[in-house]
Amino acid sequence: MSKSSLAQLCGLLALPPILALPTQASADFIEDSTVNLAMRNFYFNRDFRQDNAAQSKREEWAQGFMFNAKSGYTEGTVGFGVDLYAALGVKLDSSDARAGTGLLPNAFGDEGPDTYSDLSGVAKMKISKSELKVGGFMPKSPVLLSSDARLLPPIFNGATLTSTDINNLALDMGRFNKVNFRNSSGNHDEILAGNYGVGGDHFDYFGAIYSFSPTLNASYWRAELEDVYEQNYFGLQASSKPLGGWILGANLGYFDSSENGAARGGNIDNGLTSILLSANHGAHTFRVGYQDNSGDNPFPYLQDADANVANVVQILDFTRAEETSWQVRYDIDFATFGVPGLTFFARYLRGDGYEIAGENGKEWERNLDLSYVVQEGPLKNLGIRWRNAMVRSDGAGELDENRLILSYTIPLK
Repeated sequence: MSKSSLAQLCGLLALPPILALPTQASADFIEDSTVNLAMRNFYFNRDFRQDNAAQSKREEWAQGFMFNAKSGYTEGTVGFGVDLYAALGVKLDSSDARAGTGLLPNAFGDEGPDTYSDLSGVAKMKISKSELKVGGFMPKSPVLLSSDARLLPPIFNGATLTSTDINNLALDMGRFNKVNFRNSSGNHDEILAGNYGVGGDHFDYFGAIYSFSPTLNASYWRAELEDVYEQNYFGLQASSKPLGGWILGANLGYFDSSENGAARGGNIDNGLTSILLSANHGAHTFRVGYQDNSGDNPFPYLQDADANVANVVQILDFTRAEETSWQVRYDIDFATFGVPGLTFFARYLRGDGYEIAGENGKEWERNLDLSYVVQEGPLKNLGIRWRNAMVRSDGAGELDENRLILSYTIPLK
């Protein structure tokens, strides 16, 4: 799909959904609405272990509040609704020497303001199973996966059109022209490519997912960050029915990326293969991941988004030019052993093949992740999560990191 054809496709967002004949909307504006207040308390410590590190550690503590109100749709052939979102981040502890964790709007040498905030919303319209939305979004797709790994999520502003009117086929398209980054107040006109440090005026995408069965689907996605990069994604997801108590799964993807328009990030020649296989038996899940980033450039994706590939983890993403990486992971759910709400996983990743300072580079990361959600009593649904990581990398240095996250959501309706 060419740049002009994708832009024309996204131009359809100015029109009502017309992918199916109108039918009576069944949703109720008030009865189908939800309102909640989510709170997140986040402690972050990253210790730089290499010699002569410019900053000895990043260490901050912050509190986040996120208010979400989502309506249903009005009755009638065309249903209308509205969503509201407001967020506040509050500094609890920081300093000039320890700033830069990404929790707060600051950097090393400047601990920044005490608070930051976001106010957003979505106006939405529905005909049959097609929905047009305009406002602020937290997208979740192979070409734009909004990251929720810090205090507050980023908000991408624009318009989206989705449809499931055709049996077994889901369509999704949109354009975003502003972004509120995860640690800032207010919208920014330029959408940045994280691996390249340059930006474009808008980001367009189109996706189609076809389900052959409840356990097998294939997808194609197209994305363009104007004047920076364009990207095609081909994906296949499959899972098996229980085989002797085992459930097997596979997530296969391939990204083909190149420069777009004025090529503000230079010429881009990148092909990334992502494979994640899983095997679950009762409380235990085993995973193996493989990622190969061919071409002469790093993998392009948006700042404050995660590359939706197998080996993007707590600190590293293993998407350097020519880098190949492997992952092994083990998960356990202690509900089987009488402790519902308690989960744990451990994973190890190793990557090599990239070049740094004229030498062959290599890196590895080890993660430990322990979570518990209170199941009953006055603290029901209180979540406690400890995330530990160790990195030894020729490119990123030597890092030890701990994150402690307390989360609690109060349903208001």
